[in-house]
Amino acid sequence: MVPRLFSVPGHATRAAAVLLASALSAQAQEAPALLFPVDCTLGETCFLQQFVDHDPGPGARAFDCGPQSYDGHTGTDIRTADLETMAQGVTVIAAAGGVVRGLRDGVPDGGTTTMQPGQGCGNGVALTHAEGWETQYCHLMEGSILVQEGQTVAAGTPLGLIGYSGQTEFPHLEFILRHEGQVIDPFDAEPGDSCDAPPAGLWAERVENPGGGILSAGFAPAIPELADIAAGRADTGAVEARGAALVIWGFVHGGRAGDVVTLRITDATGAEVHAQEVVLERAQAQLFRASGRRTPAEGWPPGLYRGEVVLSRAGAEIDRAETAVLVTP
Repeated sequence: MVPRLFSVPGHATRAAAVLLASALSAQAQEAPALLFPVDCTLGETCFLQQFVDHDPGPGARAFDCGPQSYDGHTGTDIRTADLETMAQGVTVIAAAGGVVRGLRDGVPDGGTTTMQPGQGCGNGVALTHAEGWETQYCHLMEGSILVQEGQTVAAGTPLGLIGYSGQTEFPHLEFILRHEGQVIDPFDAEPGDSCDAPPAGLWAERVENPGGGILSAGFAPAIPELADIAAGRADTGAVEARGAALVIWGFVHGGRAGDVVTLRITDATGAEVHAQEVVLERAQAQLFRASGRRTPAEGWPPGLYRGEVVLSRAGAEIDRAETAVLVTP
């Protein structure tokens, strides 16, 4: 029997838009000190994808006034690089001690294309905390939920695993924080914009947002399909010396207009055999870029080839990933 899903107000709707107008300072003082809700290493095994929308109009603005949000978004999205990484199991934990108000399991990990009406959150857990606070954990992996309705849990208690259930285009946890039914951004709980000052976050330990980065990188004998990259099956460990081409690719999240993706390949001697810079024309939540060379007539000299993908913004490096491939005779 699939447990009933908790009734929650306004998942991913403008009706539950982030609290912007009324003062929160006194409430924030009563807020629980939140643990980061995923047991992972940011920038390595998990990534900050999108944040609560602070724009009261039809646009979207993250807490730092950047573009990592979309209209009406009510949560913090913490993702894995791809479905393969998700399948290895990334644990979601209780951000604070509380009581399990409700949960749902049994929703397939198929994303938006397999979602049934009313299952936008997918598999999830809702916890109530003192002083009218509540946390919600959406898009968990089917069959992974470890708690029961009515159970009291401590901060850090495992709740389940990051999944791909409900209304989503990528594997992630959507973490939603509410106070008295109103959405609160854990990165900036105060009303108004604070783009030029460190936000007054509610995290027990400060959580930095790099503003995007590289999810994964790899080699392939041809330009891969996005679906293969997102599934984690695009990278190859070896290519033939006389294959059609040698291609390096990088999977990026949080790209912004004007960002530069640099792709570079060096051969077994360390000599550069290919390099290209690609300027992004618009902001995208996730994207990939690939570049390479057709195989020369004499073939590639066998050996271990290395590649690097660099994401830069306004002349500063945001992230870098390295990869390698064996060129076989």
